[in-house]
Amino acid sequence: MGKNEEKNLSRGLKSRHVQLIAIGGTIGTGLFLGAGQSIHLAGPSILLAYAITGVMCFWLMRALGELLLSDLNSTSFVNFVAKYLGKRVGFVTGWTYWVCWVTIAMAEITAAGLYMHFWFPKLPQWIPGFIILLVLLAMNLITVELFGETEFWFSIIKITAILALIVTGVILVLLHFKTSVGHASLSNLVAYGGFFPKGIKGFVLSFQMVVFAFVGVEMVGMTAAETQDPQRVIPEAINDIPMRIGLFYVGALFFLMAIFPWRYVSPSSSPFVQVFQNIGISGAAAIINFVVLTAAASACNSALFTTGRMLFSLSYNRKSKLAKKLGKLSRTQVPANAILMSAAVIALAVILNIFIPGKVFTFISSVATTCFLFIWGAIILAHLKYRKLISQQAKEASPFKMPLYPFSDYIVLAFLGFVGVVLLLKVDTLIALIGSVLWFVGLNLVYLVQKRSKTNSNI
Repeated sequence: MGKNEEKNLSRGLKSRHVQLIAIGGTIGTGLFLGAGQSIHLAGPSILLAYAITGVMCFWLMRALGELLLSDLNSTSFVNFVAKYLGKRVGFVTGWTYWVCWVTIAMAEITAAGLYMHFWFPKLPQWIPGFIILLVLLAMNLITVELFGETEFWFSIIKITAILALIVTGVILVLLHFKTSVGHASLSNLVAYGGFFPKGIKGFVLSFQMVVFAFVGVEMVGMTAAETQDPQRVIPEAINDIPMRIGLFYVGALFFLMAIFPWRYVSPSSSPFVQVFQNIGISGAAAIINFVVLTAAASACNSALFTTGRMLFSLSYNRKSKLAKKLGKLSRTQVPANAILMSAAVIALAVILNIFIPGKVFTFISSVATTCFLFIWGAIILAHLKYRKLISQQAKEASPFKMPLYPFSDYIVLAFLGFVGVVLLLKVDTLIALIGSVLWFVGLNLVYLVQKRSKTNSNI
């Protein structure tokens, strides 16, 4: 993208916005609703899986941070992927990332309709999601500050729920509180089959769900061009990732299993609800339902922001009439046309909810989350190429160096490869992996066709 256009983007995101956006990107329905299934699969060893994945995500974000701070005129990491890995890889990465966030938003507004059934059982499923989408669209179109403020408060709600569980856990363990299945105690973490009750196999298989719980952590990298004082704010947000992961994921699940032994946690319902109900909070289900509803809205909000910026970036400097419209900024310095186009595609979920069976929609979402392995890998490879190409003087002057380079980069790539192998071990994830490969093949063919037609038109 051209520098002049990028400078027109409003730097309206404050430090607290970026910090909470980073936190919100790693806390979602995967933790509030999906933790029960993860615990059922691996038992207490799930804590180690989250810790390992957290370290990998920290290194991923450090690599991304070094790239972003090397050129603050770039609005997304795709610019760096295209620069260091080639235009074709940049094209595939950009459109994959856009589609990933579109499908995530589709899944979340679908989930929002289901969550509302808790209070309004007869309400048509498509109405709540459509209303949430319209409200968030309006906010994203006004100013980037309003997006940041909305995400700030969504994240506060999620963080409050997790901190409430942790504080409750500390108190109950100290009191040796009697529950319906025993007493709250740290011994519950090893009393039912040890730390690895499902063996190494259960531990390994858990990485599929754990990694997907971290999808979106890289979104903070999309905020660099619209952040006040990015050279200070971006490193702070990235460096806080280990603390956030340790406290919000590992801490919450640690005390959850200390209160309620893992073998009694239901894989089909929220373990948060089970814990709060066991300590006598009758409205536990309603509280958690409200939290996951805001988590769904938060994910949709992030999707509108991310898809709008990505479509703007992909369309800039293109010659078609549509691309020229999508590559323009509004008077409030936001890519309004790109946001509107993304929202229109996301709104298709309303129709999909009526005509397409749930299993097909789940498959599409699984393919999208599987594609994040490719996106994260592209970021690491771009960082490796960047470090090889810059001068020694530039390396020494870098304000935000990747720790343990190049070993950390190679370890992350090996980890992503390991997760790819894990996906081969289950039928549903294997099908999604095959779907992802077909998607990449299709995008490469589209790129080659476009390149050939462009070459012919210039002859």
